[in-house]
Amino acid sequence: MMSAIIDNQDLRSRAGGKKAAAPRGQGFFARWSAAVGTALLVGIILLVYELCTDVFGLLDAMLFPGLGKIGAALVRSLPQLFESCVSSMSLLIPGYIIGALGGIVLGVFVAMHPWLQRAVRPLIFALSPVPPSMLTPYLIAVLPTFYASSVAIIFLGVFWPYLVGTITGISLIDKKYLDNAEILQLKGARKLFFVILPAAAPHILSGAGTALTFSFILLTVAEMFATDSGLGHFIQYYADFSDYARVLAGLFFTAVVFVCIMLVYEYIKRKTLFWMLYGAANGR
Repeated sequence: MMSAIIDNQDLRSRAGGKKAAAPRGQGFFARWSAAVGTALLVGIILLVYELCTDVFGLLDAMLFPGLGKIGAALVRSLPQLFESCVSSMSLLIPGYIIGALGGIVLGVFVAMHPWLQRAVRPLIFALSPVPPSMLTPYLIAVLPTFYASSVAIIFLGVFWPYLVGTITGISLIDKKYLDNAEILQLKGARKLFFVILPAAAPHILSGAGTALTFSFILLTVAEMFATDSGLGHFIQYYADFSDYARVLAGLFFTAVVFVCIMLVYEYIKRKTLFWMLYGAANGR
């Protein structure tokens, strides 16, 4: 439906226009080059770290164990790390979904009523900068379980980026899209799901990326203080016993998990915005 609206707009403005088709394979080459560059950078960092630890002994051996010790600790801890990962996802997924749905639903309602948007905006400016981690002790005291308080912390970190992204995205929709929707006689829910939300998707997904990063940070913070399991708890537990090989192994495993999550997010983002990328590639 969104592509039909774009095509309808093209019928008005394509006369004399030129198509700028993107060369095939260019995107694949760019991604391949980026992957090689990232691998080289990681290799250089690991090489420098190994030289500063096991080779020349420039760093404290207790605080900065060599790569061999970290690798051995990672292998020994894999069962516990996978179990911790499952525990972390049981907090992250519900908190993220509830925060995303809450931010989008409220954002749509606020953005569709300009008078309400003007009234709510000062509250957003006042409340959104408050770090949810500061509320951890209060949420632990107020909510009945540590699980509920942890999910609430993640919810707060996700809710604000989605709310702001949704309001901004809807407020900045090109009026041509709305005019074309009127021509196609789209109203109500059909207009919302086939025009408004797709047109606002770039801003909403930008907020989604911010929320995902922020939620993972809050997840580890919550697990360090409000739970007895999860990746954050794993790192904090072994830090208390000064087992820094396991601490660094846990940090590495956590980073890999987060990278995998971000790759899934980027894939979903590309698929969600395919109509926009298609239009840009064809000069639309």
